[in-house]
Amino acid sequence: MLVLANIRERWTGFLASFVAVLVGVALITTTLVLHDSARPKTQPRLTSTTALALAPKAPDQDGTSRDRVPWSPGEARSLVERLAALPGVTSAVADRAFYAQAFRHGEPVADEGALEAGHGWSSVRLGPEHLVTGRAPTSAGEVVVDRALGVPVGGRLTVNLSAGRTPFRVVGTLDGPGYWFTDAFAARQQPGVRAIALRTDDGTLTPGAERRARHLLGDRGELTTGDQRAALQPEFVDHKRFLGTQLLGAMALLSLFTTLFAVASMLALSTTLRRREIGLLRTVGAAPHQIRRMILGEAAVVGLLGSLAGCLAGVAAAPALRNLLRGLDVTPPDLTLRVSAWPLLTAAGVGVGISVLGAWSASRRAARIAPVEALSQEGAAGRPLGRGRAVGGLATLGVGGLLAVVTATASADDRVNSAILATMALIVAATLLAPVVVAPAARMLTAPFHRLGSASPLLVRAELRAHPGRAAALAAPVIAAVGFAVLLTGMVETMRVAYPAGDAHRLRGQVIVAPDGTPGHSAEVVGAHPVGKAVVPTRAFVPDREGRRTVVDALGSRDPRWDRPGQAVLGRRMAEHLGVRAGDHRPVRFADGTTVRLRIARVLPDDPARGDFVVSRRLVRDHDPAALTDDLFVPAASRPTSAYPGTTMREAVRYALEDYATDARLTDSLAVMLVVIAVGYSGIALTNGMAMAAHQRRRELAVLRTAGGTRGQLLLFSLAETSLVVTVGAALGALVPLGPLTGMASGLSQVTSTPVRLRLDPTVLAGVTLSTLLLAATANLLVTRWALRGEATGTEDRGT
Repeated sequence: MLVLANIRERWTGFLASFVAVLVGVALITTTLVLHDSARPKTQPRLTSTTALALAPKAPDQDGTSRDRVPWSPGEARSLVERLAALPGVTSAVADRAFYAQAFRHGEPVADEGALEAGHGWSSVRLGPEHLVTGRAPTSAGEVVVDRALGVPVGGRLTVNLSAGRTPFRVVGTLDGPGYWFTDAFAARQQPGVRAIALRTDDGTLTPGAERRARHLLGDRGELTTGDQRAALQPEFVDHKRFLGTQLLGAMALLSLFTTLFAVASMLALSTTLRRREIGLLRTVGAAPHQIRRMILGEAAVVGLLGSLAGCLAGVAAAPALRNLLRGLDVTPPDLTLRVSAWPLLTAAGVGVGISVLGAWSASRRAARIAPVEALSQEGAAGRPLGRGRAVGGLATLGVGGLLAVVTATASADDRVNSAILATMALIVAATLLAPVVVAPAARMLTAPFHRLGSASPLLVRAELRAHPGRAAALAAPVIAAVGFAVLLTGMVETMRVAYPAGDAHRLRGQVIVAPDGTPGHSAEVVGAHPVGKAVVPTRAFVPDREGRRTVVDALGSRDPRWDRPGQAVLGRRMAEHLGVRAGDHRPVRFADGTTVRLRIARVLPDDPARGDFVVSRRLVRDHDPAALTDDLFVPAASRPTSAYPGTTMREAVRYALEDYATDARLTDSLAVMLVVIAVGYSGIALTNGMAMAAHQRRRELAVLRTAGGTRGQLLLFSLAETSLVVTVGAALGALVPLGPLTGMASGLSQVTSTPVRLRLDPTVLAGVTLSTLLLAATANLLVTRWALRGEATGTEDRGT
């Protein structure tokens, strides 16, 4: 009852905590709803299947399950026959999906799913598509296409395949996307099989048939039914989902940290300002554990109320975030919002947990205060730093420094997360250790005003020296806001220069022939550019040192140094992972499901430009006919006179800038969103903190009024103190990310082989600092004026 009474009577003191939890839970709810809605769904073209038999997955070099080991044509044929014989199964189809893209008027028809748009005719029964006009293909030169292309039956259509542009006669049209060839033609394009689709009359497998199917597959594959069929996804959809998940994960992580940070700082300040109240409770017999339970109970109630409101706000905001991500092209094309229970329950649990966790430290400190000490005006205010706070600050400082060093050596995928974690740790360290900085900073910043003869600088200095803990609590949100703003914009600016500069340096003296409207180069395009680097990527499966099959990114090169049949050249790290040395032989399974024994010709130092597993280009073309070649790198002396259809030519610098343009767009958007989150949270905490501090200092203001201070002087004094606290917080916040950013710049220098220096945006630092100063000053002046008005009214009443 005491908890509810405190919240009812002191609701203004808990309002900011409530708002912080509300905003945090709303953001977490929105990200979880989007994440849940973006979960893989069964491909539309496979919705008429009852079950999918999928080839087994193999882990990559980092141990993550990544790609499926294809069955060979013989293995697939045997499985299809045996699965089709199961009770209730009407048909079993070896499903193939390979590159196919129409060319109209010499230009490729835009199709982001072109890499998997080609299929055998038998697969048309697996989805909702129906033949609208014409008939099924019966020969290699015939194709059935989407009627939306506008090509009539009997018309001619050029379809680009991995071999090049090929003319086909359209013999039918469907009411759905894709290019449908004969099964024999599809088998030549993609010999290996990764999925076998099962159909039944009633859409279900009997328990007996399902058991027999799983037993039949054994360790050679897995059987998926119902929603599990979504395990088979187009590569471009998986890539978009991965990018979207990265953005949502970063937003959720920062929301979680800033919510905890804001709530903890506000509750800590609130508890500190309630020392006299807590002292009274201790004096009348309240035990330490009762004080602790009271503070934690208040936090839990506020967290629950904020979480409930935040869940509603998060659901309402989900469409806006979906539209934002859709504009960035990082959502699956068929994304529709769905609100299930687990995102709401998870977000609400996080909100309550954050509130209780944020109040835990404050409750322990309050419970340890003796009654006489709590009733004292000063209490522990004069102690700049307690032992526990000092130990915690130094420990987190060490962790932040270690993470900053790790940032310099982290991989490209982990470098950003490592820098963010390092900054989080250093922000906590700066907040914990801030009390020892406030007093020296006050002396230094007020020293130039001594000669003016004004008492305000002396009062500001004395106030900050007497209450460094309170000043540090008020500076904490500024540290977080400025720290994250400088970090995020610094990362974006540094990467924006580093990556293009590195690529331009590596590619100088070359002309890059890049795909234009196609996902890669066909063999026809490569043949038209016989000079220069041409690499065709494929997936290969190789036993590691423990005999487990590992998926590797193999590159088929036409460089005479590596283009040697029966041989492979490995990078040192890959060789160590596979446990091989030069001269060893290893069985390598390719995309067509066949195994070739290769000799490890050489093990060389790692070189991203060469690749970690390089084999003959002809070997890749023989075993992965559907593979497309990446960008072509042609010496400037052999520059083509004109661009081939479906290609474009770029100089090194322009290519580097355009190649990074997509990443830059995503990182810019992410940085803006995260800066808004960090500054918004910090603004809530700062405004509340200033208001609480000014409200609790009414007695001090009364003393100053009695001593002859005018209202204008007291407002100026309050504004000067606020400005000083914000300045100290901004300075600490600006220093916090320098270590992680320096580590990132060092790592980028190693990766790009070019000097990379730290780049900061001073306008962001100035903008965030001025914004926080304006918020703090406004809140402080409004509450100080209210307090002075109330004090003046009280004085008149007493005089009357």
